[in-house]
Amino acid sequence: AFFWLVSLLLSSLIWFIAVKASDPRDESLQKGLLIFGVMFSVLLQEAFRFLYYKLLRKAIEGLVALSEDGCSPISIQQMAYVAGVGFGLMSGAFSMINLLADALGPGTVGIHGDSQLYFLTSAFMTMVLIFLHTFWGILFFHGCEHRRWWEITAVVVMHLAVSGSTFFNPLYVGSLVPSYLLMAIAAAWAYVLSGGSAQNLRRFLLCK
Repeated sequence: AFFWLVSLLLSSLIWFIAVKASDPRDESLQKGLLIFGVMFSVLLQEAFRFLYYKLLRKAIEGLVALSEDGCSPISIQQMAYVAGVGFGLMSGAFSMINLLADALGPGTVGIHGDSQLYFLTSAFMTMVLIFLHTFWGILFFHGCEHRRWWEITAVVVMHLAVSGSTFFNPLYVGSLVPSYLLMAIAAAWAYVLSGGSAQNLRRFLLCK
C-alpha cells in the first residue's frame, strides 16, 4: 500500500506541475495532459510494483540466511498475492474517497440529463480494479521470478487498457465491459499460475 501511495504522489505531482505550466483555457491541451497523467501514473505504478518485488526478493534472501533449515517461511507466491491485495485496496480506498467527496455536492448527479449511474458504475469500477491489482500482482511477480518478460508486459498492457477505457465515460458500457472481461482473463491466468487446475476447481465447487 505504501509503494502504491508513493507512486500516486509522484504521478500527481508531475501532473500538477504540467497543468500549472500550461494554458488552462486550452481544452484540447488539458485533455491531452489528463490522458498523459493517467498513462504516466499506470507506468509509475508498475515501476513501483517491480521495485517492491526486488525489495521482497532481498527480504526472502535474508530470511533464508537466518532460517535454520535454509528455507523461507513465506513464499514469493504468497508475497505476490499480499502485494496485489495491498495495491488494490489502497487504489480502491482512494477511489472511494474521491466518490464520497463528489457526493458531498454541490449539485445532483444527472440533474442536467447526464447519467444517474455515476456512483453505481464507479463502485463497480473500483471493485474490478481491486481484483485486477490482486491478479496483476500474481502475474507480475511470476513473470519477474521466471524471467517471463511477456507476462510483465501483459500486465502493463492490461493496466493501460483498463485505465484508458475510462475515457469512454459517461458511456459506462465502454469501460465496465472490457474491464470485467480482462478481469476474468487475469483471474483464470493467475489461478493457473498459482497451481490451480480444473479438477481443483471442480472439487471446490462440489465441496469435496
